[in-house]
Amino acid sequence: MRILTASDHALLVEVDDLDDAIRRHLAWGEVPGIVELVPAARTVLVRYDPARTSAAALSARLRSWPAPEQPATAHGEIRIPVRYDGEDLPAVAELLGVSAAELAARHRAARWRVAFSGFAPGFGYLVGSDPLFDVPRRATPRTRVPAGSVGLAGAFTGVYPRESPGGWQLIGRTEAVVWDADRDPPALLAPGTGVRFTLASRPRIVLSDATPAPTTRRSGPDVDEAGPRVVVAETAFPILVQDRGRPGRAALGVSGSGAADRIALRDANDAVGNPAGAPVLELLGGARLRFEGLRGGDVAVVTGADGPLLLTGADGAEHAIQRGAPFPLSPGDVLEVGFPTRGLRRVLAVRGAFAVRRTLGSASTDTLAGLGPSPLRTGAALGIGDPRAVRAAVQPLPRARALPAPGEVVALRITIGPREDWFAPSAVETLLGQEWEVTPHSDRIGLRLHGDVPLSRAVLSELPSEGAVTGSLQVPADGQPVLFLPDHPLTGGYPVIGAVVDADLDLAGQLPPGSRIRFVLG
Repeated sequence: MRILTASDHALLVEVDDLDDAIRRHLAWGEVPGIVELVPAARTVLVRYDPARTSAAALSARLRSWPAPEQPATAHGEIRIPVRYDGEDLPAVAELLGVSAAELAARHRAARWRVAFSGFAPGFGYLVGSDPLFDVPRRATPRTRVPAGSVGLAGAFTGVYPRESPGGWQLIGRTEAVVWDADRDPPALLAPGTGVRFTLASRPRIVLSDATPAPTTRRSGPDVDEAGPRVVVAETAFPILVQDRGRPGRAALGVSGSGAADRIALRDANDAVGNPAGAPVLELLGGARLRFEGLRGGDVAVVTGADGPLLLTGADGAEHAIQRGAPFPLSPGDVLEVGFPTRGLRRVLAVRGAFAVRRTLGSASTDTLAGLGPSPLRTGAALGIGDPRAVRAAVQPLPRARALPAPGEVVALRITIGPREDWFAPSAVETLLGQEWEVTPHSDRIGLRLHGDVPLSRAVLSELPSEGAVTGSLQVPADGQPVLFLPDHPLTGGYPVIGAVVDADLDLAGQLPPGSRIRFVLG
């Protein structure tokens, strides 16, 4: 094995092959200090708790831990009908030296098996019996790939569970619902499942008798129209519910998600007396929220980014609100959240917390996976819990954090690796030696960065998909890094040159477009 640094709380372990990765994944589940394991084509990503073990101690333990021979479990076979009309089909066929019709026919004739899950919930990496399928990813990922798209990357094929960014070569599309959190099991393409692709004659999926039919029901907030609630009177951007997220669910292909600024989450709940991980609202600004049906004793607070906050009562009286200072709420109050002047994301907490249904143990909205409550848009409402059930005292924050404005430079500490050897010798120097601008194409999946000098690759071959952590600096072929944020894919096929340390991730989640980053060794 070769053990590489993936971040200040993760290792990337290279193993012999896919079967070895699966065996190690099964064997290492009981190793003390490990938080999560993400097996991939020829690696296992090992996330660990630095309070319980160190990288050196864990590396030694992994090398000595027995990995018994254990074949992959079979889960039967399903058939998925595909319309072979993908945007990249002609170019991929030309690259492989076959016609588009032959490529589609051989894709259907091959026997495929789900090797592992990653990228997004329900996204299975399928390995096939035909050696024809070895295709490089796109040089620049698409920002939007439609749900149901069937793609190729390296030796894998896969089906996108929902609309998301992606760099796979698209050859077709299916109507199969490959992920549904309300279905049991939620993933149609579980590891070990056999798959045969067929030619779609109509938009449906044909399943074996043992496979449950997919559903498309999406959970939403349950709101008592007469009870205490917040109503989105107006918003420029969708408002998200967030909490601590869903760590430890990589086996389902589910990333951690959760608040982009964990400090703002903790501070907001502390200020109103809630448990530290209670659900809050995450706003980008430009919103008016109306509070209705309140019972008395209601208190709210706004933390995170700085900017104008104005509370208007039912009688028309206006009150300026200070960031981090709890304020009382009365029925009919309207909170106007202006666009931030420093930082990016506001966090709004109410005493008693927001009443939100949890999915896989969390109320967080995962924008990549489509898990959790639907984003709140104008006209949406969300229930509020009973503030009288909260015992802790209301307490203002001692001081507000200083966050950057567009154009300002911030330093983020990073570790180098695991794939710095895939880049030119000058790449690490370039990464550390210049400023990187946060572009407007950034979101909760990742900050798309731009530097005057792109990072040059030394290895131009395709990297087999492997796990990545929040904070990873993944570098597509254009040399411009993407800094992964909480809703990032679990696995990816572009090399990671470094990762932001855990203590600086909250600052990364507050970087507005136009701000600039200087990376330093942490």
